[in-house]
Amino acid sequence: MTRVALIAHDDKKSTMIDLVQEYEAVLSSFDLVATGTTGQRIMAEADLDVERKESGPVGGDTQIGAEVVEGRLDGIVFLQDPMTAQPHEPDIGALMRICNVHDVPLATCRSAGEYVVRGLARDEETRRQSA
Repeated sequence: MTRVALIAHDDKKSTMIDLVQEYEAVLSSFDLVATGTTGQRIMAEADLDVERKESGPVGGDTQIGAEVVEGRLDGIVFLQDPMTAQPHEPDIGALMRICNVHDVPLATCRSAGEYVVRGLARDEETRRQSA
């Protein structure tokens, strides 16, 4: 099953909710993991099950990075706020580096997130048809 991580800076959490609500049918076929608060909001505002890691400020992004290293993630949507990110919010630098090392797609804005979700859905459908 396709496994996707969802992370959002505070000012992008509403954008994440919009994204997951729009793609809820697709995302319902994925195994979802998210940082704490983002995951909590997704479960409250969309009909999706999410494995919640710690909140970003206390290491949730690092837990997700470890899943990349272990080969357990197929993609990440990290909606970053480049203009007003707060010091307590996760830093994308280390996560970006580890995704590049392990060739895991990482989207940092909504439109790229849509491409990642649609692309992973297409790949999963191809795998199903081949099985």
